Amino acid sequence: MIKILIWSLLIICFVYSAFLGAVNINIFDLLDPNSLSYQIFFELRVPRILFAFFAGTILALSGLLFQTLFRNPLMTPYTLGISSGAVLGAGIAIKLGLGTLFFGIASISLFGFFGAMLTVFLLVYLSQFLKSSQHASLLLLGIALSLFYTSSLMIVFYLGDPMQNDMLIRFTMGSLSIIGWNNPILLGIISLALFISVYAYRFELQILSISEDQARPNGIHSKKLTLILLTISSLGIGTLVSISGPIGFIGLIVPHIITKLYPSSVSSRIIKTALFGGLFLVFCDTITRSLSTQSELPIGIVTALIGAPFFIYLIITKATR
Repeated sequence: MIKILIWSLLIICFVYSAFLGAVNINIFDLLDPNSLSYQIFFELRVPRILFAFFAGTILALSGLLFQTLFRNPLMTPYTLGISSGAVLGAGIAIKLGLGTLFFGIASISLFGFFGAMLTVFLLVYLSQFLKSSQHASLLLLGIALSLFYTSSLMIVFYLGDPMQNDMLIRFTMGSLSIIGWNNPILLGIISLALFISVYAYRFELQILSISEDQARPNGIHSKKLTLILLTISSLGIGTLVSISGPIGFIGLIVPHIITKLYPSSVSSRIIKTALFGGLFLVFCDTITRSLSTQSELPIGIVTALIGAPFFIYLIITKATR
């Protein structure tokens, strides 16, 4: 019963979110392409909802992927510093004023992607010096990298002019405010590619979630598989962060909620995690848009307010086992 209530609430919120805003939408005007309601609905609200859904899907699947590969419930792109690396890369692009495009891709997106990928390669390289039982140390390495990136971003902030600093501040808080269909379509393609990749390796992930020693007899090259999946995941995270800024804790919260609701194998939770992650971020975005404030509350603040206590809860429960 609780499962039906939760899914129903999220689906209702998903539909209702398109009609929430400062301007009331007339349903009958949605059939008229020249009406204001039509333009607001199809150029602002629907793209934003889909952008939030695809972003939540990417974050949730990435969280499930990291927690499975490293067999640690606290592992996410956010806690491992990958999001911070993408933010630093995008911040450098903002500071350098690189507004030009390379092969049709914004420089901020490229720098954000390279920042995420650099962090992944650093983590993969450093993990070679850790024993298979020391994945908790990898989490500490990720936190250390995140602090280093944050300090570097403060240097960029210190050297920037007021306009650049204002962009950086708004960027680091996270936002889902987008116009048009370009970004939702891009995230949709990336989220689909990530989902297909994770689902294609669902049986390998199931074995890796038990033990890396179980992978070798079954012909699974764990390091190669880890690098492939982390690269695809980082592509999604880097692209997402370069557009919306950091959105934390979705990758931490959603996989654990799905595990509580459906305590089954990893392979059977992939689809549920993807859908729940998308709907959950739309739910968080609806909260930000429902509050009566002078300006819209950044989505990163809402997810942090929800995720930080959840993170503390996981640490305490993990320590008491």
